[in-house]
This record gives sequence, C-alpha cells and structure tokens, in this order.
Amino acid sequence: MKPMQEQNAKGYRTHTCGALREAHVGQSVMLAGWVYRKRDHGNLLFVDLRDHEGLTQCVAEQGSAAFQELDKIRLESVVSLSGTVVQRTSDVVNDKIPTGAIELKVEAVTLLSAAAPLPFPVTEEGATYPEELRFKYRFLDLRREALHQNIVLRAHIIRFLREEMQKAGFLEIQTPILTTSSPEGARDFLVPSRLHPGKFYALPQAPQQFKQLLMVSGFDKYFQIAPCFRDEDSRADRSPGVFYQLDMEMAFATQEDVLSVMELVLQRTFLHFSQGAVISDLPFPRLSYEEAMRVYGSDKPDLRNPLKIVDTTDIFASSSFALFAQAIAKGASVRAIGVAQDPRPYARRFFDDLNAWAGAEGMEGLAYILFSEGEVKGPIAKFLTAEQQRKIRERADLSADGMVFFVCASGEQVLKNAGSVRKKLGQEFDLIEKNAFRFCWVVDFPMYEKEESTGKVVFSHNPFSMPQGGMAALETQDPLSIKAYQYDTVCNGFEISSGALRNHLPEVMFKAFALAGYPKEEVEARFGGLLQAFQYGAPPHGGCAPGIDRIVMLLCGESNLREVTAFPLNQRAEDLMMGAPAEVPAAHLQELHLEIRKPLASHSREER
Repeated sequence: MKPMQEQNAKGYRTHTCGALREAHVGQSVMLAGWVYRKRDHGNLLFVDLRDHEGLTQCVAEQGSAAFQELDKIRLESVVSLSGTVVQRTSDVVNDKIPTGAIELKVEAVTLLSAAAPLPFPVTEEGATYPEELRFKYRFLDLRREALHQNIVLRAHIIRFLREEMQKAGFLEIQTPILTTSSPEGARDFLVPSRLHPGKFYALPQAPQQFKQLLMVSGFDKYFQIAPCFRDEDSRADRSPGVFYQLDMEMAFATQEDVLSVMELVLQRTFLHFSQGAVISDLPFPRLSYEEAMRVYGSDKPDLRNPLKIVDTTDIFASSSFALFAQAIAKGASVRAIGVAQDPRPYARRFFDDLNAWAGAEGMEGLAYILFSEGEVKGPIAKFLTAEQQRKIRERADLSADGMVFFVCASGEQVLKNAGSVRKKLGQEFDLIEKNAFRFCWVVDFPMYEKEESTGKVVFSHNPFSMPQGGMAALETQDPLSIKAYQYDTVCNGFEISSGALRNHLPEVMFKAFALAGYPKEEVEARFGGLLQAFQYGAPPHGGCAPGIDRIVMLLCGESNLREVTAFPLNQRAEDLMMGAPAEVPAAHLQELHLEIRKPLASHSREER
C-alpha cells in the first residue's frame, strides 16, 4: 500500500466516481471515495467506490497486492485507487448507473482514512433505523443515497428560488440575527448580553420588523433566505429550533400584487423540480378563510381531494333521529360529506372501523347512509323520510349510488371534525389525486380571535397586519368580525407560506394592539423602532414568506421535515451529535451575569 504522503503529492483523484464512461477505456486513472460495497468472488474482489458524484465498480485480481489490501479494508473507509479503465462484457453491464459500462482494474491502493465498525449500514436504502441513532450519527446517515440526494435537491431549489426572485427585481438583503423579542406566535430564544447585565437579545422568529423597515428605507423589493428561530414543539411538518423561509416584502403593493409575484415563483419552482407532476394553473384559486373552513373543514385544504362538506343541520333538525335533533336544539350543527362510489363492495366491518376511528379522534361517532340500487340503507336511514333522504342526496351531489357520512358537534368543532373526516375518506377511498401539486390562497383571515382559556380578544395571525376597513373597522366593528389583509399559500394540505399587507399607520397600529390588550406604552416600548420609522413617511407595503423546508419536503416526496434537513434537532430539540443544549462553565455564566438555580427536588407523596 502506498504511503499517504506520496499519494498526496500526486493528488487523490483524476476523476470523480461518477465521471468514467466507455470513452475512458484504456486510460490510467485515479479515483477516491468511500468503500460502499465489497463482493468476494474468489478469484476477483469487486469494490463499489462512492463519492458525492456517483459510484464506480472497481475490481482486483486474487494474488495481487491490491486484492490483499482491499480485502482488509472495512466498509466506509476512504481510499484512493489507481488503475486502468476496462470495458465490461455485455452480460455484466449495469444500466442502472451511469458508469455501468466500465470498471476500474485496480493496481494500487492508498488508505486515506480507516472506518471503525459502523453503528448501522449505509448501503441498505430501504431500511429504517431509530431516529435517535440516525441523529447521533447524522454524518453517516447523510451518506445514504436518498437522504444525500434530498440535501442536494434542497441546494438546487434554494438557488432556483434566488434566481427567480432576482429576475422579478427583488434585492437580497440580510437582516440581524441578534434583535429584540417580538410577539410572533411562539417563544423566543433568548441570548444574554455580557455588556448589558440583565438584558437579553432575542433570535428573530422572523425578520418581520426589519423587512418593514427596509420598505420605509426606500427599498422597493426585498428578499432573503432567512433563518427563523422559534422555541416550539416539534412535529412532522415543523422543525424545532430553526427553520428557513423565502422572506420577501414589496413597497406600494396591493394584496393581489404580492399574490401574483409569489404564485408565479412557486409555480415555476414546482414545474422545474416536480418531474412531470400536475401543477395548478395561474392564478391559484383564492378561498376566503370562511369558505375554506365551510367547504373543506380546514384553513389549509388539500385540493387533490375532491370531497366537499355540506350543511345538513336543517334536514336533521326536523328528523326523527333524536341524537342529532336534540343536539341541534342545544346549538350543535350537522355536516355531511358525500362519496360517489358504489357502497356494495364495502362490508359492515369497513363502516364500523370508520366509526371506531372517529371515536378515537374525539368525535361522538360517524353516522352514515348508503344509496344503492334504488334503496337507502344504513343505521340512521330509518329515521329519515323519503323527502329528507332526497334532500341529503341532492345536497351531497350524488347523482348515482353513493355514501354520505355525517358529523354533529357544536361551534367550530363541527367544521374541524368534518375536515378530519374528509381527509380520512379521501385516503380510504383512494380519491387523492396522484402526482399533483394543487395550490390555493386562503385569504381574509380574522384579525382577532377569542382565547379559549381566558376569553380575551387576541391576534389570530400576524399582529402587524392591516385590518380591512382600517381605523373605521377598528372603531365600529366587533373585533371578532374584523378581517385582515392576511393570506396563506396552501399546497396539498400544507401551509407553505404566510403573509399580509402591513399596518404602516401608527394610529391604526396603536388601536389594533389596544383591542388585543396592549396599552400604548407597551407598544411603544416593544416596537419603538418601527413606530418611529412610520412617523417619517412609510409606504403601503406587504409581503410573504414561503417555508423552504416545506417546499423541499413536498418536492422530495417526504412527509417529515427532518428528511430534508442536513442536521435537524430531535423532537426534544436536542442535537444528539453535537451534544446541545449543554451546560456551560461557571466562569462563562459569571461573564454573562447569570446564575443557574437548580430545580427544587420533587416532594414525596407523604410530604405533600
């Protein structure tokens, strides 16, 4: 085996592992990479050598020095191999890889870095391993082909988005990471100040105030790929700690200006990377928040699902189905979802399982009736007159045989339950459109909502949004009836961006925050920089912020953001690879004027 120092003088490779073709046959080359697989055929040892660019099959003959050296090397060790490119015979050509028509006949081996025994193999692409193990050894996990290519695709998508924004006339400007706390819907990550004892910076939940200040500063169109820091719980479509968004803002913009720019960028991005999928035409459908909830039971409806929700409260109010009729008398309502499929192939067990699922989801149950060959069947059919059955069939838009499912609940809960049932039925009956990205805008969100635990009026969305109707609406309308110039982009049931026209008038801003319980003094203290800027001429402006992670997740065909993030935190917001969060030395705490109070020991039951 050649000494590493000698190999370094010549370089490590003449070609990457994805570069060699039949045109290179007969050439002496040098490859470097990881030992991906080894196959000992007795007289020949085959080694698949892998790097970022691809994979090349290498072969060493028994009895050669190269055979003996490669035989001793563990998988995932890093080597440099020298030899001659040879043609494979037609019966062993591998059409699945670009280098499949050739192989490298190895003549010399240099071990660049020996690998220890692996905690899990990186060759088994379909295998699943515990997430904690994968995160602890994320550098190994990232060598697996599918995850590696997700990160590559992420980089290409971000570059494409940058180019599209620049083509549209947007200027990329970076905003501060150390800033002040702002109410944006989640907890802040705080950073103690060494120079200012007892004071803290906050990591930005979003560049909200800074991008508005850029508009006041005279910049017309701003964007950046912005990191956003939020101390919130993890879920499949939300990463704890940090996420990235395509942050943008436009001066002198109407809501339609923002939507038109953003949907064009999104459509082009998905057309470019989706490999033949169906993409929504422009303009994307605009749904009001009320319509989205009424028809789809969600403010992020999946439009690949053709099912729609209809109101059948009036029909059941006069029916003999006492369970629903009595609930309606107490203020509940009934929503129905029709499925235009012949019910005959589905046994009673299928419907019982759906009912059990609904119970597990916290619903009272899932009632249904079946229209089949001129008959009406199902547990509640006998409680409905022929006229009531006809109305249900008509309202559910069933022109032929089919099924109608019902949920009954009070207030907004009935819509949420109906939305869950709609999603479940779409999956169970295989109605979700394949290979498609269906976009829509959800607009006209409520400016305020009532907090369940306190009954107080609070902001329901971005607090910096302009209320529809301006000051007049704030002064004369019930706060819960006020709509805001707020909008979300939804794709396949995921909210992938959120935005708003901004409240750029100080007097309107003070009034809007006052209705949510913020006195003028607190608004001035927390948003003094922004308010001061607005007093010196602020243009009307608005923006949007598509989530990079969710866009990449959709285009990669993944259902979990951690599969498109190079180094994610786990569900407890821990970095198992780097050991964060971690304790810091006492001297460092002293510099920051901090003292750690250990939590009180829990008392025994007897002491309590």
